Amino acid sequence: MSLQYLHMLAGESDGVLYVMALLLLVVLAIILDRGWHLRQTILKGRVFVHALSITPELDRKHLAALIEEAGNLPEAMLVDTAYRHYGLANIEQLGNRLDESIQIIAPQLDRRLWILDTIVTLAPLLGLFGTILGMFHAFHVLAAPGHAPTAVTGGVADALVATASGLLIAMIGLLAFNAYNNQVRVILHQLDSVRTMLLNRLDGAPLVPVGQIAPRAKVGNTIAYGLEN
Repeated sequence: MSLQYLHMLAGESDGVLYVMALLLLVVLAIILDRGWHLRQTILKGRVFVHALSITPELDRKHLAALIEEAGNLPEAMLVDTAYRHYGLANIEQLGNRLDESIQIIAPQLDRRLWILDTIVTLAPLLGLFGTILGMFHAFHVLAAPGHAPTAVTGGVADALVATASGLLIAMIGLLAFNAYNNQVRVILHQLDSVRTMLLNRLDGAPLVPVGQIAPRAKVGNTIAYGLEN
């Protein structure tokens, strides 16, 4: 299949195949970007959850060390919340604040996945549209004298390339979308596990008057844990 033939097919679809090629590039770019980021977040988060699970109890010193260990993982935001409210809130209030942190993190985990979802629906429709345009051109030859019927069947076959391309892009996008949604679910489960572990290990920590709380240590990235990608 030469470039000249592909260019001819794109012309028969009135440029729809060029748009399909652009959609394929977008899908592949999102797959590479989100796949790497989510996979690394899961693997590093798994190590962090294990490290926290074998920690018998927590105080401000341990929390500060955990923030450094978490780095830019989304789990770091939960630990930072526990650090900032250590001694200032009872266990129920702390749980509410940790829930608030998870709600802030959650929308950032599936960023750009809506593009995959849109392309999964759009690509087959766009491919069908390109096929219809191609069939218009194929059947138009019947209006001109001297054209063999085989010219029509060949044109219809070429027009179906657009539909096949749309279905292929949709299948690739659907597989990636479902896989990444599952990875987001795993990360949210890890965050929920960290929340439970923090509450269990901070349960019973004495409340300290505000004036006696030491200044917060400058540790970690306290602005946007796990939100940079």
